[in-house]
Amino acid sequence: MIRRHLPKSIEDLVWWYERFISPFGLIAGFIADNVFLTRRVDLLQTDLVFFFYLTVAGVGIILLNMLETGKIKREWIVNATPLIPVAVQFSFGGLFSGFLSLYSRSAAFATSWIFVIVVAALLLGNERFMRLYVRFTFQISIYFAVLFSFFIFFLPVVFSQIGPWMFVLSGGVSVICIAIFFGILLRVAPERAKQNWTWAVRSVAAIYIVFNILYFTNAIPPLPLSLRDAGVYHSITHTDTGYELMYEPLPWYEQYLRYNTVFHQVRGEPVYVWSVIFAPSNLTTTIFHEWQIYDPQAGKWVTTNTFSYPIVGGRDGGYRGYSVKGDVVPGAWRVRVVTRYGQVIGQVSFTVVEASSTPELSTTTQ
Repeated sequence: MIRRHLPKSIEDLVWWYERFISPFGLIAGFIADNVFLTRRVDLLQTDLVFFFYLTVAGVGIILLNMLETGKIKREWIVNATPLIPVAVQFSFGGLFSGFLSLYSRSAAFATSWIFVIVVAALLLGNERFMRLYVRFTFQISIYFAVLFSFFIFFLPVVFSQIGPWMFVLSGGVSVICIAIFFGILLRVAPERAKQNWTWAVRSVAAIYIVFNILYFTNAIPPLPLSLRDAGVYHSITHTDTGYELMYEPLPWYEQYLRYNTVFHQVRGEPVYVWSVIFAPSNLTTTIFHEWQIYDPQAGKWVTTNTFSYPIVGGRDGGYRGYSVKGDVVPGAWRVRVVTRYGQVIGQVSFTVVEASSTPELSTTTQ
């Protein structure tokens, strides 16, 4: 009885994949990426995973175009044709999943939500893309997008530098790689490449422009930097074993949020904001804490102070630092953790409420 429903051909296997395996593969792939990609973008393991996905996707696209133009006639490859889009879809799904994992860790959602949602949409939409992977322009467009997304964080790790010029270099390298890839397709499948080159070039140009707009409006997170931890505290003391932090206990469901925290302040008490930022090995830069208060009459956030401190990459748990402000008045506050180029790594939001006495505090050491 079971054998009657098992796939009897490659076409049946592909149908099984689309109907039963693919939805579970999305969840399994996302879990696998979070396990194998780790939390560090400067490890060889992470790079190998991305290189594997990029290679499989690239080879799959080349094979698809060679099969479409009849350049490959070996029977076993021709018979396996329905499986090639599956392999390409799997690779792009792994890339989208990996990008979502890395970019969402780095993103301050208040500013980078557009890019993170786009990546999430590509990941979810990937399950519906398999029929599109046979289209030449779609192949080039998606492959350029994943190349650009990869080089945005890979090259800063290689050169131990961050900033606009690194993004420009990432875009340039991506354009060169897609041009080389198009040249390969022009040799192995000239009919399809020549027929679709105009739309392919337009698509690549459009994606390049969109990426630049998103980056220079701070919608793309400043990878490879990522905010590991942040919060508002009543006291921070540097000890022999680390930092001792005193804070107001929160309900368990609020402990992972950095928004709408209430800070009960005795008049004149300073406010401390703590941040832990991961940076790759050999990367040294300056981090800024922008203290802002919300002006309800003007309807906007006003910067009152900016504090800076240098960080050195390589520490697995992230580089620890804090800023302290003494003249904090009651109201809605936020502290934006930014790079020297104004890119937002993260944000701590809290409301200062005047109190007659210091609330009960808990202590943690980091």
